[in-house]
Amino acid sequence: METAFQVGSYKTTLINNRRYLGNKYKLLSFITDVVDAECTGVEVIADIFAGTGAVASAFADRRLITNDILYSNYICNFAWFGAQAYEPRKIIELIVYYNALFVDTRNYMTDNFSDTYFSRADCAKIGFIREDIERRCRRGELNRREQAILITSLLYAMDKIALTCGHYDAFRQGAEPDQPLELRVPLAPIENDPHNQCYNEDANNLVKRITADLVYIDPPYNSRQYCDAYHVLENVARWEKPEVFGVGRKMDRRGLKSRYCTRDASAAFETLVKDIRARYILLSYNNMAAKGNARSNAKISDEDILRILSARGKVKVFSADHKAFNAGQSAIRDNAERLFLCVCNKGEG
Repeated sequence: METAFQVGSYKTTLINNRRYLGNKYKLLSFITDVVDAECTGVEVIADIFAGTGAVASAFADRRLITNDILYSNYICNFAWFGAQAYEPRKIIELIVYYNALFVDTRNYMTDNFSDTYFSRADCAKIGFIREDIERRCRRGELNRREQAILITSLLYAMDKIALTCGHYDAFRQGAEPDQPLELRVPLAPIENDPHNQCYNEDANNLVKRITADLVYIDPPYNSRQYCDAYHVLENVARWEKPEVFGVGRKMDRRGLKSRYCTRDASAAFETLVKDIRARYILLSYNNMAAKGNARSNAKISDEDILRILSARGKVKVFSADHKAFNAGQSAIRDNAERLFLCVCNKGEG
């Protein structure tokens, strides 16, 4: 390694230390209680809309299959759950090195994002670090999982200081950062189950090729596209340096749009459920229905959910109180997160 210094102090981070719409971290006990009480012999769990991986983390003692259409989520899931081993000291040394850097050179980030979601100084550092990770990979200094862990550390650090209200639809104009960029060491297990698999594709395509004991489904509920809300993190994770446009500095995201945010959501869900090969299907879906504004309302009705799942087997519904994300000032009362558990008919899945 090129770093000629003693490893100094550093901070660590856990999987839940990231802001994300629909994050289920606070509902993990609800989800695991239902699985433990209602499902038997579950050794392989597929989380096919994994997001940040919060739910998958609750089942890390089993074989995991994770998937997300956003590469920024896939790379984080590979960091936390990937089957490949890594060297913790290498990660620590690089993160200490990155935190000690002073960077004042132009790069893709300074040219496109200075004084928007981040200050120019932070953009200079973000761009340098991301490029350095790629350079070290090309030279064979990092394996695939080490690369993913370092990118994850950078994405978490960016999210902590971003001048947003929790997503990247817009930045707080004129706001000043209240803390500098600081990477933390992700406390990812050194060795996960060697059969774990992480995917980055459309869930409807993936389920045709995988088999699990339980498939957990947590699709987008409403018209808010996740690629719109997290385009900056997606851009940095991919590091393809695309042209960005508009006040929000967004890249072309047409290939990342989800059908579950459109009027086709029910049809997409029906096709998905028909193609799943598992003994149990567990769906998370809240009861927003028409409680919020038009963008927040659920795209799949309870009637459709029950009809579609019932075609595969016996369905039970469980409910827990849950505070909904709301960017406005209005309060949404009696919001609940529901779990629809389908015990698939024998001979199916």
